[in-house]
Amino acid sequence: MLSRVASNIYWMARYIERAENTARLINVNTHLLLDLPKHVQPGWEPIVDITSSQEYFYTLYKEADERSVVRFMVADVKNPSSIISSLSMARENARTIRDIIPREAWEQINELYLSAKQNSQSVLTHRHRYDYLRSIISGAQMITGLLAGTMTHDEGYSFLRMGRNLERADMTTRIIDVRSATLLPQVSEALTPFENLQWMSVLKSLTAYQMYRREMRLRVRRPEVLKFLLHEERFPRAFNHTLHEVESCLNGLPRHERPLELLTKLKTELLSAKPQELKQDKLHQFIDELQLGLININNSISNTYF
Repeated sequence: MLSRVASNIYWMARYIERAENTARLINVNTHLLLDLPKHVQPGWEPIVDITSSQEYFYTLYKEADERSVVRFMVADVKNPSSIISSLSMARENARTIRDIIPREAWEQINELYLSAKQNSQSVLTHRHRYDYLRSIISGAQMITGLLAGTMTHDEGYSFLRMGRNLERADMTTRIIDVRSATLLPQVSEALTPFENLQWMSVLKSLTAYQMYRREMRLRVRRPEVLKFLLHEERFPRAFNHTLHEVESCLNGLPRHERPLELLTKLKTELLSAKPQELKQDKLHQFIDELQLGLININNSISNTYF
């Protein structure tokens, strides 16, 4: 397989996953702010923090109010992490490999981009926001399912899975890092239910709430949520599971020694840690180490194959 084709498949998958994750974040944050009292609301700035775009955001907008953040994260083409920018890049990568992926997948990616772009302003109002974001999430999931069910599971599909799972792992760590830092710092007994609501929002941002309750059989608490989202092997958006998926893909590819070595090192660090017992500053440091590990794996894959 040509390195250019492998790179396009890999980044197409990352951008589709990024658009879906961003839609989830905005949707969950909208509902969370409706449930919390005003004096304990984290607001909209954490959404910008999650994508590491805070500095750039303030060059374009004066304050992180709801309208500005939603516009920036959804429709602003100047933001490379916005939904429209992500879908545009996914579409461009898919366009160049139309002879590799199923025709129906290319058509679905193109249709999702055009629909998202045409209706992007509707997300600024509460009335239409849910429907718009759900269409992004459903469209991305349809593409993922279509590729899984109709694309030959060869080397090209391995690059697609690697891209999707590394993007997924990255977003999981970002959500845990920023959301745990913006949770109520000193929760009084009267505000404990609201702290639980915020940890529920962490799970819901990853569509993990029901699976968490099914697996843990406990009320939503910080230690159990951290353990589930980082160590669980069977939940598709848990950090440990995404590493297993990438490892499986690398084992089927040639010249995998260096990226596989870095992946094994990161898995060892993850499984030897007890994130549920870490205080906030130590948790932040641990998440930074995980994210650095993902960057090293991504760079190694790029250097080896692209």
